[in-house]
Amino acid sequence: MSQGVRTRPEGSGRPLSEAYDTALLDLDGVVYAGGNAIAHAADSLERARAGGMHLAYVTNNALRTPDVVAEHLTELGIPTGADDVITSAQAVARLISEQVPAGAPVLVIGGEGLRVALRERGLTPVESADDDPAAVVQGYGGPDLTWSRFAEASYAVARGVPWFASNTDLTIPSGRGIAPGNGAAVEVVRIATGAEPQVAGKPLPPMHRETILRTGAERPLVVGDRLDTDIEGAFNGGVDSLLVLTGVTDGPQLLAAPPRHRPTYVDADLRGLLTGQPEITREGDGFRCGGWTASAADRLELEGDGGALDGLRALCAAAWTAAGDGSCELDGEKALARLGL
Repeated sequence: MSQGVRTRPEGSGRPLSEAYDTALLDLDGVVYAGGNAIAHAADSLERARAGGMHLAYVTNNALRTPDVVAEHLTELGIPTGADDVITSAQAVARLISEQVPAGAPVLVIGGEGLRVALRERGLTPVESADDDPAAVVQGYGGPDLTWSRFAEASYAVARGVPWFASNTDLTIPSGRGIAPGNGAAVEVVRIATGAEPQVAGKPLPPMHRETILRTGAERPLVVGDRLDTDIEGAFNGGVDSLLVLTGVTDGPQLLAAPPRHRPTYVDADLRGLLTGQPEITREGDGFRCGGWTASAADRLELEGDGGALDGLRALCAAAWTAAGDGSCELDGEKALARLGL
């Protein structure tokens, strides 16, 4: 379990797939990108599963149902059942069900994933603010969600109807680039009403609770590519995390991460599940990992040679230790350039 202020990535003498019973995997940027499997993902996941690790796919995207997500993963060569998929739609539906009567009407601003999740909780999806909803729920509805749906939400929220959001990710990756996410749509209703929604998705506790309830994980490892959702979600849940560098997080962002955004482990891709993690040790005024030694004064300094990941891990230790419980402001540009990062 993660405790205290992390000042360096951890080491593990055992493969992570043996040290943890369940991998809680983000999808976009970790397993696939633009709909296509990321290199090494399918093989690494199959080997981890064959070794006894339970694989669960945890997504803030509330648009697709677990059945659709599982079908997509299976098509990519990653055999998956619907029960292996946990969505923010499921988390927010449970949150709503705990606050409104059974069978209550809920105004849906989003896609089919939300409607299926609400019905699973015994709630009734409705389409209009005039249907006397007991709650309003907003989730990513895809690029064709019309402006009139935001107006419908605003009418109900302005009347005092409780407002819920599956997640508040401002952006979502697509095959053509970065597009507005559900968080951008939530801002539209927030601006129109001045209200604040209850939010369920990563990095907040309702999503972690939903995941643990559905997987029964006892030693979970969160695997993600985003510091502000995946890694912060692990921090909030008090569990360990693996950051993979196949998505949105780059070297400068990782070095500048505040405590809640510092992963337990760092690796290039999902092959990191199948290996141990190297120890980072103190050496004089710096930190050693593999063939590299990193230290921090006015800037981050890196000496030695070896694998780029070992150098990055050593730099993290130097930067995070120097920053303590605040964000790092040290210049690491030259050190990262040496590593090609």
